[in-house]
Amino acid sequence: MESTFKSYEETITRKHSIGFTPKYKEEFRTFVNETLFVAIAEKTVEKLGWDLVYKGDNSIEAKRKDVGWMNERWTEIITASYKNGEVTVKSESLGNEIWDNGKNSKRVKLFIYAYQETLKTFNLQALKDLEKEIERKNNWDDYIIPETLPQPRPVRTPNIAIPIIGGIFIALIMGFLVALLSLKGLYFIGLFEFLVATALVFVMKYLIKFSNYTDINKLLYLLGGMVVLTYISNEYFQYEIILNSNNLERIGFWNFLKIRFLHGFTINKIDLGWIGWIILWIAQLGLTGIFVYFKLVSALTKYVIERVPVEVVDFAFYYAVKDKSEEEIRAELAKKGWSDVQSQNEVFEAIGGHQNVVTLSRIK
Repeated sequence: MESTFKSYEETITRKHSIGFTPKYKEEFRTFVNETLFVAIAEKTVEKLGWDLVYKGDNSIEAKRKDVGWMNERWTEIITASYKNGEVTVKSESLGNEIWDNGKNSKRVKLFIYAYQETLKTFNLQALKDLEKEIERKNNWDDYIIPETLPQPRPVRTPNIAIPIIGGIFIALIMGFLVALLSLKGLYFIGLFEFLVATALVFVMKYLIKFSNYTDINKLLYLLGGMVVLTYISNEYFQYEIILNSNNLERIGFWNFLKIRFLHGFTINKIDLGWIGWIILWIAQLGLTGIFVYFKLVSALTKYVIERVPVEVVDFAFYYAVKDKSEEEIRAELAKKGWSDVQSQNEVFEAIGGHQNVVTLSRIK
């Protein structure tokens, strides 16, 4: 953050907000149009040292990062929206705090001040020049069409069998490990679900690479099945371990579950009864499912972006900006050596991947 704004920030009178997600907003007017507003707001975010996460036709979003001695994390998301000269600036806390100690009001007031100070550095001619520059940038007018493009890698037909077989295998392994640790009293709700999701997606990431299979919907169904299989097999492996460790007669897995229900689930010497098991299983499936979803989307997005050279993505996106149809873009790609349909599909998936990056970065 520039020193001028840092000094001003120290003079701001805080207005405290309390709530499940503390937030604060203010409005002000600006004489520039929405195109210039977004451009000036972007420069403002840069001067404040915030991370720009989204830039639209009439709004902008940024996240403020707090750097600690061990780690760094985003603390607030700031949104500035323009409508007919009226600008609404809102700051919202990230995390689990219910009292923001006035931080959101500081972000909003600081942004408004920094925006106005940044706007003052432009005279009317400079604003006209900036608007022309933005239009050229948005229209990719300065893009130079390359004579050649990096050639596609050898075509690999997507094969869902690899993720299915590998997924079943890793789910059973995770089920056994969870069972073993649970019986040793080392199970911690929340932590284990996170670790299970991390392990499942870590393996799935490589299965996706080996199989070249990227259908997000089917992969999510597959991972959902893997999560269910992990926890069902966990119960079965616990049954087998208990029988073998204590040299007991086999009573059947179903009877084992019935006995568990009758004895109830105990936590910190508190017997929650059979409902405790239901709550535990719902928590296990729910938490793991949430972790899996975000981790898979992130891993898949990274893969579809990395497998296509950036020059090829830019080439295809340029024609998309110029309102070319999908067939026309495919024809242009074919002229540059990207004639295989699968290779062309990967280019379009890479463009979608870049859009997913923006979506993921906006998650609160």
